[in-house]
Amino acid sequence: MMDLLKKPFVHQSFIVSNTAFSTSYKCRKDVISRNNSNWFLKSSLAKKICIRKCVSPKFARVVMAATDIKSHTNVKALVTVKQSDGGLINNIVTAVVGNSHLVLELVSADLHPKTKSEKETIKAHAHEIQKTENDVRFEATFELPVDFGNVGAVLVQNEHDKEIFLNNIVLDGFPNGPIHLSCQSWIQPNHTDTPTKRVFFTNKMYLPSQTPSGLRKLRENELKELRGNGEGERKKSDRIYDYDVYNDLGDPDISTELKRSVLGGTKQYPYPRRCRTGRKRSDADQLYETRTTLDFYVPRDESFSETKQTQFNSSTISLGLTTIIQSLDSILTDLKLGFASFEDIDAIYKDGFQLPTLEPNDSTILQRVIPKLIKDADDSKDVLRFDTPESFKRDRFFWFSDVEFARETLAGANPYGIELVKEWPLISKLDGQIYGPPESAITREIVESQITYSTVEEAIKEKKLFVLDYHDLYLPYVSKVREIEGTTLYGSRTLFFLTSEGILKPLAIELTRPIINGRPQWKQVFTPDSDTTNLWLWRLAKAHVLAHDSGHHELISHWLRTHCVVEPFIIATYRQLSSMHPIYRLLHPHLRYTMAINKVAREVLINASGLLELSFTPKKYTMELSSVAYDKLWQFDLQALPNDLINRGMAVEDPNAQHGVKLVIEDYPFANDGLLIWDAIKQWVTDYVNHYYPSSSTVESDQELQAWWTEIRTKGHADKSEEPWWPKLKTKKDLINIVTNIAWSASAHHSAVNFTQYTYGGYFPNRPTIARTKMPTEDPTKEEWEAFMNKPEETLLACFPSQIQATLFMVVLGLLSEHSPDEEYIGQKMEPSWGENSTIKGAFERFNRRLKEIEEIIDSRNKDRSLKNRHGAGIVPYESLKPFSGPGVTGKGLNV
Repeated sequence: MMDLLKKPFVHQSFIVSNTAFSTSYKCRKDVISRNNSNWFLKSSLAKKICIRKCVSPKFARVVMAATDIKSHTNVKALVTVKQSDGGLINNIVTAVVGNSHLVLELVSADLHPKTKSEKETIKAHAHEIQKTENDVRFEATFELPVDFGNVGAVLVQNEHDKEIFLNNIVLDGFPNGPIHLSCQSWIQPNHTDTPTKRVFFTNKMYLPSQTPSGLRKLRENELKELRGNGEGERKKSDRIYDYDVYNDLGDPDISTELKRSVLGGTKQYPYPRRCRTGRKRSDADQLYETRTTLDFYVPRDESFSETKQTQFNSSTISLGLTTIIQSLDSILTDLKLGFASFEDIDAIYKDGFQLPTLEPNDSTILQRVIPKLIKDADDSKDVLRFDTPESFKRDRFFWFSDVEFARETLAGANPYGIELVKEWPLISKLDGQIYGPPESAITREIVESQITYSTVEEAIKEKKLFVLDYHDLYLPYVSKVREIEGTTLYGSRTLFFLTSEGILKPLAIELTRPIINGRPQWKQVFTPDSDTTNLWLWRLAKAHVLAHDSGHHELISHWLRTHCVVEPFIIATYRQLSSMHPIYRLLHPHLRYTMAINKVAREVLINASGLLELSFTPKKYTMELSSVAYDKLWQFDLQALPNDLINRGMAVEDPNAQHGVKLVIEDYPFANDGLLIWDAIKQWVTDYVNHYYPSSSTVESDQELQAWWTEIRTKGHADKSEEPWWPKLKTKKDLINIVTNIAWSASAHHSAVNFTQYTYGGYFPNRPTIARTKMPTEDPTKEEWEAFMNKPEETLLACFPSQIQATLFMVVLGLLSEHSPDEEYIGQKMEPSWGENSTIKGAFERFNRRLKEIEEIIDSRNKDRSLKNRHGAGIVPYESLKPFSGPGVTGKGLNV
């Protein structure tokens, strides 16, 4: 009989003496209370019992109902921890085998019905059960009380002495199927002095107002932990996101010559905020943070993955490149040494660039910094080897062509510089008393002699004149830059005409030197004339413009607009949006690695004596110039591609056009492909937002969302917080536009200006980063003029970057242009939380299909012979905005 009672979920009938029970008991759904010592009632199983009369009045039949109560539910947790190339992260595998160094606690999503407090968690230890090539798996078993409610989160403790990377947790044993938790986070050791429990919520997303009652405190507390208290120095293991100004670019502790302006926090140098590290202040100047270590803090989960770290190792790059820069005097005999001939430049790609003999330690550093580009050549380690850029492979003389010079403004590395000429004459907005007469020296006679329209005004009316205008941006810095040895600067304007073939034709370059030290303003216009003297002067002027455009590209189109301004978006997202917030999950893929790359930039690229200062025309004023650009040029609303095109005059609003805008240049590859991507991103965001926000009132009432947007403006971009162009966040349309803007900036915009850098700049005469000498016609000495007339090629080579400037920056361009093997691309990988929601899953699948369609459209356009800006002999097809790519330097792929 007792054996029968121990079998659950089975109808059980048996006979007991009628005298054991009072006949007054009725058939009940609740458990009968024990009022005697009958053996049945001593059963440890709490069963629902129904008593009914049998045929014989002396007996009653007790029936065990099919709805027996179970006291608990058995649940298994499968935990996946990432495996590294050498075993589990930080070699933890051998120590973990057979032990239980992970402690899990299941958290109920519900409050206790009576006390209205959080229910007690259910704890279990996880034991290793399996190792695979990519991960190690642990299993834990829980006994959940039947009244525990839904599991809403898991608390995790790492009781090993090393950190681990937790991929995911799966809870199995529930009637409705397993529960998934995507973690993707580092778990620090649970040291006794700083006990840590990490919380991971299930993949189900909730707006703040929808948060299950049992999870509300956890949701709030998790955000508080991520914000920190704004005090102390951050440790590498921290997960704290906070703001600070750019006060760590200069290094006055080494030399007063390495002082640089603090960017951000002042009206003179406004700037976006970076992530706070809390490092101690400089002894030499309390305005600066010290640079004693070149491994700056970023929150632990922002670090590169192991695969990415191998390809772009921040610490070795920081150590190696900085050591190289600081030791250049000992590494090279002459830092100013240029290339003697174009044959010497071409030989780099065949024979490599031979460095002078290095000390063993220096050679080791170089090997660590750029292992893919420094290879043994004839048993020598002192050789820099470079892949031949695709543009140079297709046409060795591409860089010499004026047509290619113009084409790259539409389909090259910097398609954000070109603007429509809207009025004539061209006039500077700078103070004429300080900089000289504001009128351009490009006259109507110069223009009208080269165009098919009778007047300039007619060409402007027909939208046929375009300009690269770097006059007002650079002119205020000409005097300062010219005080630095080994560089020079002008303000510049370059005018183009749109021909009937749909391509741009360069018309004129104007270079301007302002009033300097009592000398009057100097300006001159250069045209692509046929006589040899003017042709060489044109080539020299073009080298100056290309250096200006390279600076605009790297400092503004790339660094400022896709890295620097995005960092505050990332910080605010972690500080104000819970990981269970739908918008957090939507943005999260787009924010990957940005902070880690920005950290490396502050360490070795944009710092005092860093690679940008070494390689670019403005030298020590390089970053100060980016602050000026942020102040004068950057607006959040103009980050949106359609708005940017309209602002530059490259498109006009047209509600009847496919994308709501009509391009002024029909064959503008960046804009044509970019608008396809923009619309695809916006549609995906629209579907997503409409699902989670049924009305605009839910947008306004979302406290986390409103705090996020407020913090972006008032803390992340505090120096521009009062600008009138910031969008409001009141409606679903507002939210869709804001999120689309951020997603575009961090993915497609970045890819368009990043992954073709080596393609077009890897052969540096095509995009020199610096012009080292002034024009031969600017106040020349007799000797200077004769040198130019006798050997103009040598004059051009002397203007180009030096050997070390060119080769080191080519290394950087190669690193920046390369996709790592674990790169993730927009619309390629479905986040686990999206896959669990049928509506979002369907929307993402449509997004993915559309991106694949766009790839086919781009391929088709590149084969269209009528599109001369993307198809032709020796031309690199425009693939910058193709969504997907393999590893390596491919010139395509929208990474997230």
